[in-house]
Amino acid sequence: MNTSKKVPVVPSDLLVPFILITSLFALWGFANDITNPMVSAFKKVLELNNTQASWVQMAFYGGYFTMALPAAIFAKRYSYKKGILLGLVLYTVGALLFYPAAAYEQFIFFLLALYILTFGLAFLETTANPFILAMGPEETATQRLNLAQAFNPIGALAGLFAAQNFILGSLQSDDLDANGHSIYETLSESAKATIRTADLMVIRNPYVILGLAIIIIIVLISIVKMPERKEDGTSERIGVTIARIFKGKRFREGVLAQMFYVGAQIMCWTYIYQYAETLGIDNRSAVPYAMTALGIFLVGRWICTWLLRYVDAGKLLMYFSMLAILFTLGAVFIQGMTGLYSLVMISFCMSLMFPTIYGIALEGMGDDSKYGAAFLVMAIVGGAIMPLLQGMILDIGGLGYQDTLILGVPEVNFSFILPMFCFVAVGIYGYRVYKLAI
Repeated sequence: MNTSKKVPVVPSDLLVPFILITSLFALWGFANDITNPMVSAFKKVLELNNTQASWVQMAFYGGYFTMALPAAIFAKRYSYKKGILLGLVLYTVGALLFYPAAAYEQFIFFLLALYILTFGLAFLETTANPFILAMGPEETATQRLNLAQAFNPIGALAGLFAAQNFILGSLQSDDLDANGHSIYETLSESAKATIRTADLMVIRNPYVILGLAIIIIIVLISIVKMPERKEDGTSERIGVTIARIFKGKRFREGVLAQMFYVGAQIMCWTYIYQYAETLGIDNRSAVPYAMTALGIFLVGRWICTWLLRYVDAGKLLMYFSMLAILFTLGAVFIQGMTGLYSLVMISFCMSLMFPTIYGIALEGMGDDSKYGAAFLVMAIVGGAIMPLLQGMILDIGGLGYQDTLILGVPEVNFSFILPMFCFVAVGIYGYRVYKLAI
């Protein structure tokens, strides 16, 4: 989509509300990326297998699927601001539930806390994304969303920093002996119980502090006046609206593309720790690689926001998907540090995808975008399902990550064939939007 430079990305009179809502993108980015390393952390602390540990992502992204449509209904009936405030309240409740979860030391309680926390994130994403799209001319909507989404990895980097310095670096269950073997696995049950209690408190604390900090944000947003889109005064049954929006191929296929993209993103960012571990890099030492991936992701967001002024969104999506496929193949079939570098570089390609798919799918939908946004947020369930499948691949030969070879590479390498297929699906969507104008 070529856009004239004279058309503003963000009108000057909406700059302050834009900045305020954009700050929320960093807030859910923090939650996403402080949680990704928890798959590996919970596996070690609670002695889970890879499939069991991947339920962290199932709970986290399953919450999006559960609450996205109710969030859209709420925003439709009330307002963007009230939807944001309710989302922040749910976010706070979920974060604070880590306190009793650590006290009971039961994995299911941590999953429940994450599930409720993401009820809040579902409200925030369902409300904030279409709000940003509406803050200015429709022809610059996709650019505007890419600009706002560029602040998401800033929060994500903060989440990884907190994970590295306040969680992973303090977990006693992650300590290794001089030969690189886990000390925790050799301890008696009573010694393990003591370490387990201490480690779960380490995991608990950043979430509880986050919940308390969000209370301050709730107070600030509640006293700030924000613009609202005016409804046309008509009332329509939800089923009628949903049936109408799903008649559009661009939207319908966009929901599927988003599901595959989010699945790929979460797999690449979650299992980078397991990939690094096979190279002798412990979880804490692997965080800089994850942070580098996010840094590249952030730079990519800014570059793509600029490129979209000159290149059709569907065309750019297709090209970035092709590049992502090449890097993913590198992560699968190139062993050693080069494979890890290929895995890191996938993040540059992913930087374009979420907001661009989102903007393309909702283009021209008007007020129907509130419900359309809900289904695009529900598509985040791909981040729940795909990591579970990848965990099952990792468990093929045992609890380790290189217990068996598949196509000549360890199962942890081969498991990244899943995100490769996801990028193929995203590339097909970009091609159909650009070439076939669906």
